[in-house]
Amino acid sequence: MKQDIDGPYLRSGQVAERAGVNLQTLRYYERRGLIAEPRRSPGGHRAYPPETVTLLTVIKAAQRLGFTLEEVAELIDTGRRGHPTPDLRARAQAKIAEVDARIADLTTIRTALTQVVAAGCDSLTHCTCPDCPLPFTDLAAGRTPEES
Repeated sequence: MKQDIDGPYLRSGQVAERAGVNLQTLRYYERRGLIAEPRRSPGGHRAYPPETVTLLTVIKAAQRLGFTLEEVAELIDTGRRGHPTPDLRARAQAKIAEVDARIADLTTIRTALTQVVAAGCDSLTHCTCPDCPLPFTDLAAGRTPEES
């Protein structure tokens, strides 16, 4: 960590390494306003306060929880205003609903794939298995499922 007349600072590479992001991500977050544009050191290098690493860690954690960068930006902005709101809680509940819907979709997909494997399907359009669970074979032959 460098020290200048206004206190300690980190260079771009140090921030990126400590936060586990690459330099392009760091610059992108600056452009998006997720992190403040840093001051410059006397030598012209970007001079980030050490707290930037913590903020980047929070951003990455929020993304892992399913929040988009737009949502993260809004939540950070709300927090910067210093007024706690039920916004995070409401958004987290909405994310839970989204995750539940994705789990249901993935469960349906898994069930269908399990049926394909169990039936021994070998083609999307010309399957030779006896009781093909894929609707595509009829469609590829120009028949609707009702005609089968």
